[in-house]
Amino acid sequence: MAPRQSTPGADLVCGEVRTCLLPARQALDIRSAAQLLALRADERVLLSERPGLYARSPDTLTGVDCPLPSATGARVRAVGTVAARAALTEGRLLQTSARFRVPASGPDQRRPWGEYLVRPGVVEPLGKLPHEAVARGVLDGGRHGDLDVGLIADGLLTRLLRHPLLDQRPPFRSRPTRLRWVALPAAPGDGPSLERFTLAEDELRTVRLRVPEGTDGAELAVLCDDLALHDWLLTTVVRMFDGIRLGQGAAEDAGAVVRTLRPAVDHLLHLWMPAARVAGGLAPLWDPLEERPGFTRQWQALVQRIRDQFTLHAIPSAHREVEPVP
Repeated sequence: MAPRQSTPGADLVCGEVRTCLLPARQALDIRSAAQLLALRADERVLLSERPGLYARSPDTLTGVDCPLPSATGARVRAVGTVAARAALTEGRLLQTSARFRVPASGPDQRRPWGEYLVRPGVVEPLGKLPHEAVARGVLDGGRHGDLDVGLIADGLLTRLLRHPLLDQRPPFRSRPTRLRWVALPAAPGDGPSLERFTLAEDELRTVRLRVPEGTDGAELAVLCDDLALHDWLLTTVVRMFDGIRLGQGAAEDAGAVVRTLRPAVDHLLHLWMPAARVAGGLAPLWDPLEERPGFTRQWQALVQRIRDQFTLHAIPSAHREVEPVP
């Protein structure tokens, strides 16, 4: 057998994230979080208490041999492994994600499985990679039978949600979200950039990035987990205001407002920490989202609205409603 050539530079990195409220009445402490995320016996769960409680599972690998998604319909067969993992923030928000890296080109024939297993998270094409077509195909969702990292992330989430530690009694109702992302190579000499962040239908978000060659795929996954988490927070708190009748004045209306918004105060407001765990070289990718649409500005406005409502309804009604004197 001819000696194997060195792996070509990564041309494309792709992934998908699931974010949801942990279905448990009480947030898990750090030890319980480690128990929940112990996906492998041979590797420990990463635990951190600064700047907040955070736990991340080791990677698990799924072998794949199937076509890559392609916006042009080209059938590019790829073989390798997809890396998946889970994370729990403050014992309350659960995320699962799956990712893979695709080199710019691969061999014309399939290699033995052992050669793929020594490169976890790498999916190698047979021949050259049409990177733009595959990037658009991944973001569009691909066709039946194509490589679908969302299914892998969803399968891991389903497995964790059945864990006996969870009593299936979340403190409030919410919806999960999906964030699908691709990172294409930046031009030589350029730094990382966020080209597009899109809110699609059915709780789907898509992100298109440009990153310098050699950017670590695991660090990109942390960045996209962070984007997904903060988008979920914004989406969930915005929905809490849906249907609330503000300014009605009746005692029963005031009680309903407080009951609806109280979970945000108890469980969510302290979680807003953009880029807290993102690698320094990738942290600037948050800047476009802070400029437009303005993630933190919107969050601060929502927080202020919640505080104003609690303050208003804490004032006795006799002091709020003053009748004019004839």
